[in-house]
This record gives sequence, structure tokens and C-alpha cells, in this order.
Amino acid sequence: MRTFRFGVNVRTAASAEEWAGKARQVERLGYSVLLVPDHLAELLAPFPALVAAAAATTRLRLGTGVLNNDLRHPVLTAREAATLDVLSGGRLELGIGAGHMRSEYEQAGLAFDAGVTRVERLAEAVTIVKRLLKGETVTFTGRHYRISGHAIHPRPTQRPRPPIFIGGNAPRLLTVAARDADIVGFTGIAFRAGGAEPDVSDFRATVADERLRLVREAAGERFDRLELNALVQRVIVTDNRRKAAHELATGRWARLTPDDVLGSPFVLVGTVDQMVDDLRARRDRWGISYVMTHEPYMEALAPVVARLAGR
Repeated sequence: MRTFRFGVNVRTAASAEEWAGKARQVERLGYSVLLVPDHLAELLAPFPALVAAAAATTRLRLGTGVLNNDLRHPVLTAREAATLDVLSGGRLELGIGAGHMRSEYEQAGLAFDAGVTRVERLAEAVTIVKRLLKGETVTFTGRHYRISGHAIHPRPTQRPRPPIFIGGNAPRLLTVAARDADIVGFTGIAFRAGGAEPDVSDFRATVADERLRLVREAAGERFDRLELNALVQRVIVTDNRRKAAHELATGRWARLTPDDVLGSPFVLVGTVDQMVDDLRARRDRWGISYVMTHEPYMEALAPVVARLAGR
């Protein structure tokens, strides 16, 4: 059984000083990983932000959470990743995804292809990136990419390469993650037809059971080597968890019942003791040992991090 570790998504800052302060706070609170998302929105670009976070910290690992594969050619992704790993002293965790927001594609003048095509393109890109990061001279001919005799220099510090993180909810994407990633992330969120509003119907524990079964089958013999992650979308510290769950289930999460909320791997509600117990139970049920949340909940989760990190 893997020990617990924790990560936090941090989106932006108004200055270099503010960003460095946030990175140091993430490290001071005991989190293992600071992650930066990748959207065409009001947030910092991931690679330069993570280089700056590396300079402000000493042990904190640095994650892209996650890159939209369609915004970069995989050769460029590998080159940027290798540089970040070198400049951070080997602290990169490279998260890559298939993209999901139609509006971003329209803004950038890119075709928003069907999900099956975007995931197929992601699978090719991950193959290329992994080979480049391992130091291979890559020649590759696929449906979406062609590479001719390319290698990157310098190589990453980590050997054989930095870990690859792929997360999501769709079965097709999780199948790629199970086969090609080192860290598989469960989000429980669906973005229907490229919309920006999340559908949380799959937050239910029974759906998580099914997603775990899918990953286990797709991974085959490599399953036991995978690290499993969950993105916690809400952290609510309260002495009345039933009331808080009811408020969530009657608000924007109206498709869920209070029991769905309390049983979901993507929500933490209750006292610190209850949250600790919930995370231990989730590790037993789903194998989830890497828990991630968003910056607004970073301090609320910190007492749980102090209790469980490394245990």
C-alpha cells in the first residue's frame, strides 16, 4: 500500500513575489506537489510558473495539472519538460491531457475534434514524449504526428524520465492513462460537448468503482506500479457534515444525494478526524493515495495533510 501524498492546483499571482510566496506556503503546509493548470484563461502559463516555483522552494515537486496536448507539439512538450526538470533539480511530474473546452480551441483557431480523435492524438503524443524524455532518438509515424530522427538535449535529471500523469473521467482517456501513465488521476467530472460547466453525476462511489475496474483491466500486469490520484473539488471543515452535504446536494450538485456527496472520492466534508478516516477508507477501497485539491481549499486541508502525508 502506498503512503499518502498531497498536491494543490495553484492558478495565478499578480507578481513574482506573490507567486514565490504561494509556492513556499504550499511547501510549508506539507504538500508534496504544486500543480499549475493549462487553460487559455486568466492564469499563469505552466512551464515558466513552475520554474519560478522551483526557484522559491527546495523539496516541492512541480506538476503540470494538466497540459492541453493540442496546444503544443509533443517535441516542444518534451523539450520544455526536460528543461524544467533540469532547472528544478529533478522535481517535475508531467501531466498531459486531451483538452476539453471547445471555447479555448475556438479562441486559438484550432479544430475541436471529437473526443476519440483528441484522445488518440494524446496517446501518440505521450508515446513520443516518453521516448524523448528517456533520451531516445525518435522516429515516429502515426496518424497525427511524424517525427524524424529527433532527440532532446539536455536530458531530464530524473531517470529514466520524469513521471507521466494522465487524469480524467472518460473511459477512453482512463484507458490511455492506465496503459501509458505512471500516475492515473480520477476526476469524476464530465464536460459534455466541450462545455465549460462540469457535470458531477459521476462523483458517485459506484462510478468510481467502475472506473477503477476499467483502469485495472486496461493496465494489466502494470496496475500495481501505478499511483492513483483523486482531485478533491470541495473541502469543507464542519461539525455537521450531513448539513453541509445536504447544502451541496441541493445547490449546483442537485443530481447528487447527500449520501452521494459523503461517499464520493472527490469531496471531503466533516471534521479533520472524519476526513482522515474517509481518506484511509478511500485508499482501502480504491487505492487512492495521492490526493489533490485546489488553492482555495489548501489551508482547510492542511491539518489532514499534517496527519497523513507519508503515512
